[in-house]
Amino acid sequence: MDVGYPPEAEAFRDRIRAFLADHLPPGWAGPGALRPDEREAFARRWRRALAAAGLVAVSWPKEYGGGGLSPIEQVVLAEELARAGAPERAESDLLGIDLLGNTLISLGSEEHKRRFLPRILSGDDRWCQGFSEPEAGSDLAAVRTGAVLDGDHWVINGQKIWTSAGATANWIFLLARTDRTAPKHKGLSFLLVPMDQPGVVVRPIVNAAGHSSFSEVFFTDARTPSANVVGGAGAGWSTAMTLLGFERAAQITTAAIDFGRDLERLCELAAERGSHTDPRIRDALAWCYARVQIMRYRGYRALTLALSGQVPGAEAAITKVIWSEYFRRYTELAVEILGLDALGAQGPGNGGARVVPEAGTPNSPASWMDELLYARAATIYAGSSQIQRNVIGEQLLGLPKEPRREIVG
Repeated sequence: MDVGYPPEAEAFRDRIRAFLADHLPPGWAGPGALRPDEREAFARRWRRALAAAGLVAVSWPKEYGGGGLSPIEQVVLAEELARAGAPERAESDLLGIDLLGNTLISLGSEEHKRRFLPRILSGDDRWCQGFSEPEAGSDLAAVRTGAVLDGDHWVINGQKIWTSAGATANWIFLLARTDRTAPKHKGLSFLLVPMDQPGVVVRPIVNAAGHSSFSEVFFTDARTPSANVVGGAGAGWSTAMTLLGFERAAQITTAAIDFGRDLERLCELAAERGSHTDPRIRDALAWCYARVQIMRYRGYRALTLALSGQVPGAEAAITKVIWSEYFRRYTELAVEILGLDALGAQGPGNGGARVVPEAGTPNSPASWMDELLYARAATIYAGSSQIQRNVIGEQLLGLPKEPRREIVG
């Protein structure tokens, strides 16, 4: 099997390596070597440098500010950034570029593309995702947040929860019920809503790792122009499924690089702790290696589909299960190798927040505990593992739908 990249992709790789040599400081040891304030400042400068070089969305069409290259160059860029230890992209970029931006390119109107895509690339618009609600998580079609037309504006009332990047975003893309008489999958619309208005209140939530990475968002007569609906009124479900396909597939093309690098850290940790000769630990490390290779070849498959113009569909559920369950299991293995030392990685911080004094040190207990706590969420967000397995069974294998218990009384 030939899994090599074409010559033009390798030429692009040379360009990226030259860019990295010019823009990363001599002796660069990764953002973890910087103090938190220095890390944030460097990440902002780095994002501006990427944007100036046209490297923020290299596979977007040129007419919308992208690089006009193929998904192969996007993967090459991610590979080189990961190998160099460059700062990871901000979550608002993942949401704005990988998810909303690709969805607008696929389903948005020309007005949507001209208006929103350049502002996503410039960073003027920072996006968050408003799907989950207190009564609608895995059952996304049960959302209750409503929107009604009032002249040339939608008026929105309701609540969203677990909103990633909600505290830093100035726009939100959300699912709202716009027709309460239609079946629940048919009465939804996908709306683009500005957050800097009196009718929107954001309340950050501190997660198990001590970070405020997601929020509650409340809407009270919030407004957005009637044109800010993607895919048409009532087509919110299919639009959301397109976006979730991008979300579930986004990581697979580079997951093998990121997780492979972390597996190297894990092997080093086992050697440092003297557990690398334990047959049980060696077997677990071999399991991890096999999964990284599966992700590698799944990534090649996803890349092949992207090059043929196919939008991620139900098959993305396989990808989501593989990488999220791997993420959980290898971080659990790290804590097992650490043993009792893992218990010293957290303590009572200000207001009950975790203390992670060595989180920037690659193999510190604090670093691994931080990843362990975050990994639990990976099997839930973008669709829980249970939901993904239902998708695989019903939509890919043709199995009967899971029976639903009717609640009486």
